[in-house]
Amino acid sequence: MLDGRTPLEVAGRLGLALAMAIFMGLAFEGVYKREARTSPGGIRTFPMLALVGALLYLIDPGTLLAFVVGLGAVAIWLYAHLHVAAAEHSAGQQPTLMIPTANLLAYTLGPVALTQPPWLVVAAAVTAVLLLEGREALHRAVQRVPPDEIFTLGKFLILVGVVLPLLPNRPVVDWIPITPFQVWLALVAVSALSYVTYLLERYLPASGALLPSILGGVYSSTATTVALARECKAHAEERPDLEAGVEMATAVMYLRLDIVVAFFNLRLARMLLLPSVVLFVVGAGIALWRRAGRRAEAPRASGSLVAMNPLQLSAAVTFAALFVVVTVATSWVRGRFGPAGVYTVGAVSGVTDITPFALSLAQGGVSGISSASLAAAILISASANNVVKAAYALLFGGARACLRPALVLVAMAALGVIFALLYLS
Repeated sequence: MLDGRTPLEVAGRLGLALAMAIFMGLAFEGVYKREARTSPGGIRTFPMLALVGALLYLIDPGTLLAFVVGLGAVAIWLYAHLHVAAAEHSAGQQPTLMIPTANLLAYTLGPVALTQPPWLVVAAAVTAVLLLEGREALHRAVQRVPPDEIFTLGKFLILVGVVLPLLPNRPVVDWIPITPFQVWLALVAVSALSYVTYLLERYLPASGALLPSILGGVYSSTATTVALARECKAHAEERPDLEAGVEMATAVMYLRLDIVVAFFNLRLARMLLLPSVVLFVVGAGIALWRRAGRRAEAPRASGSLVAMNPLQLSAAVTFAALFVVVTVATSWVRGRFGPAGVYTVGAVSGVTDITPFALSLAQGGVSGISSASLAAAILISASANNVVKAAYALLFGGARACLRPALVLVAMAALGVIFALLYLS
């Protein structure tokens, strides 16, 4: 037995390693052998490597001497291949590290299957196959991604993987009811969601304004409203797709708000679920109805709908500062004026950005208020934001082009206030 496992369990683990090695071999031969390469590895070699690695591990599982010697032999064999491939490079066979890496991975599948959970073996094999089969697609993606975005993403990963774990999860001063860790966690959650949407909006092919409006509603419904309003004003003819896009962006905003709140407070998110879904259905229904029958006349939205990269450090610092300010103001107003003061702060927050206010409530920035009252405050803030967006639509798009979507936004704001009053009753 091995670590308390029966022979049948060991055999099952070996079978899993062989199955994953065969799976990798199929993908490997499909990529490299179709090019008439004389590359080591494949549907027979990979299972043999996995079996040899497992048996050498079983010989001496304590010191791993036999396994390490075998690993050295495989490495020498692969080095000889790379040397020969480099010599034949002028003949058209370009050396690649993917070939020896895949062989080394196949060699380690056996010991990993014997000592680690089965999901790890499957995950490693599937990842390898996806990287093998996605070679051309990944190379094309590299050509499309600008270097500045990669640099920005790297800085963001530092903020997530280095800064976030180092921040204290306790209040720094008594008059700030949240911790630095909570502030940065909120920043990470919002920025990550916005960045995924930004990538989809930038690289996903789309025609018309509907898809950019949906993605823009996840990123920033206010920015999307301003961009679409300007588009409406730039066209002399009616653009029902752009008008519908203004309404769709706000409809999606309600779902986004509930999802972000759910990251930190499931009870509050459940309280907001019904009004969020109703307001989404109302807004999306009106948008799709307005757009019905006019799809052929909806040209692709222009580049002005593309959002700015949400992982810029300036945006991160602004969000964090606004989050702290809103939380401190809400807590202070709650102590001085009670729940009514919180509703007022929510309405004022709707003029700028409702997300910091909603997250401060979700993370416990205000104590002594029921979940129903917190949900009402968030709905009031969203309604105020809708009124502001309606004003933006009229300001940047003009009454002639954007009156109807502005009225829809005001109607959705009124419906949100009704839901808030129902929670407070």
